[in-house]
Amino acid sequence: MTKNFQEFPVYQKSLDLVEKVFIFLKHQDFEKEFEFNNQIKRAVFSISNNTAEGSEYNNNKQFIKYLKIAKGSCAEVRSMVFVAKRLNLGNIEILEELILLSKEISSNISNFIKYLSENLEKKTN
Repeated sequence: MTKNFQEFPVYQKSLDLVEKVFIFLKHQDFEKEFEFNNQIKRAVFSISNNTAEGSEYNNNKQFIKYLKIAKGSCAEVRSMVFVAKRLNLGNIEILEELILLSKEISSNISNFIKYLSENLEKKTN
């Protein structure tokens, strides 16, 4: 990889998601939901952190491995948001934004994995 991880659009969007999750958790419904707060924060941090960590290996195969973990963390964030929605916790508008943004990031990660996989195949042929 020649780019720094901060330059990847998917990394930048993952930081947007972190910011939105923190805004979402400021709602009074979450004041005593320590386990929920901790879990969704760990999941959302995992998206950006795994994207960053994987890029530092300068190896597409390793990067793909970390991007798959990040993609799984996107699903975990979405699952936590669905739980909040079902329990009527938090601001519904922000909740919907979280769902859309996490789906967008997940799709972007899938496309990035596909791109890296294709380049990996070209190098081995």
